[in-house]
Amino acid sequence: MASAIALGRARSDIDVMSRAGLPLLDFADEAAAALQTAVPFVAACLSTLDPATAMVSSTAKLGALTGRNEGDILWAQIEYAGDDPTAYTAMLAAGEVSLGLHDATAGAVERSPRMTRLLRPRFDFHDEARALFTDRTGAWGAFALFRGSDDSPFSPAEIAFIAAVAPAFTRGFRTGLLAQQSRQHDAASTGPAVIVVDAHDRVVQSSPAAEQHLRQLSVAPGMGDPLVSVQALVSAARRVARGTSDSIPRVRARRHDGGWLVLHAAPLGGMGDRAGDVVVTIEQARPQEVIDLVAAAFGLTAREREVVGMVLRGSDTREIAGALHLSPYTVQDHFKSIFEKAGVTSRGELVSRVYFDQFVTRSGTELGIGGWQASAP
Repeated sequence: MASAIALGRARSDIDVMSRAGLPLLDFADEAAAALQTAVPFVAACLSTLDPATAMVSSTAKLGALTGRNEGDILWAQIEYAGDDPTAYTAMLAAGEVSLGLHDATAGAVERSPRMTRLLRPRFDFHDEARALFTDRTGAWGAFALFRGSDDSPFSPAEIAFIAAVAPAFTRGFRTGLLAQQSRQHDAASTGPAVIVVDAHDRVVQSSPAAEQHLRQLSVAPGMGDPLVSVQALVSAARRVARGTSDSIPRVRARRHDGGWLVLHAAPLGGMGDRAGDVVVTIEQARPQEVIDLVAAAFGLTAREREVVGMVLRGSDTREIAGALHLSPYTVQDHFKSIFEKAGVTSRGELVSRVYFDQFVTRSGTELGIGGWQASAP
């Protein structure tokens, strides 16, 4: 364990970074480097999660995992298909912020399928520390830190330190997710974006539009295989088909160019070779599908999110007050808090911050009804 001075410096550095408005990958790299001075590790994998479903939307690799995507699909199968008590979804349900695999299994890490099937045989990792980055909205991200055969396991004190800096990571992930503004990109794909995965978890069909979307999810250096998110959805859909889960497999993910996508999976009916197929569809996210995520990333309360929703629908103060059974003065107080959290000074800036920063606008076009791009004049 590092000295108290090193721990204090690392915690302070991570807190400062989380408030700097860094793009997500920049924050992840710098915060992980600061964390490593306090809690050494040989490799790390950082993931963004959809706070509504806790499904993985992207991954980034550090250290010994940099540039290595083998095993990503197996990881998603293990993570979302079973009932591992150390899975991110299980940690979230149990209210656990951090854990060490060696500590959680009383030293019997071979009880973890993730360790025996993936971490040891493929990477020679012998312990893992996990953390979830959560707030009242849900889980925004997570990381897994790894140590090799020559390293000591993560200690309870190190796991406690990870839990202590998790709120700063939550803040950095929330703000970093929105730091990248949407920008012009190539013409949207034509045709349906569909992937069909068979009972053996093989991609047997994939449309050109789906392939284009997946490429846009992985073009940044250091990013993991975007099929991780696809396989996570497929594994979750199989649990729904078995009746062991009733959560709809769905994730919102941000493309490299700033646009938002919605991916969701559903089991297909079929016989013979087609039994067990799962279809994954990928769509451009509609503004209303992302607005709640953006508002939650600003740290808005439930009531403040309602106010923002009405502002985006064009309601004035009087209409908002009537609809929410509030006084106009209370609505104004909500506006002050919203503006401060979103870093704006007016309703017009708020609308711009949500629509124009989060949705691609092309040169010569304007946003039409519902936030979609209107035709160029």
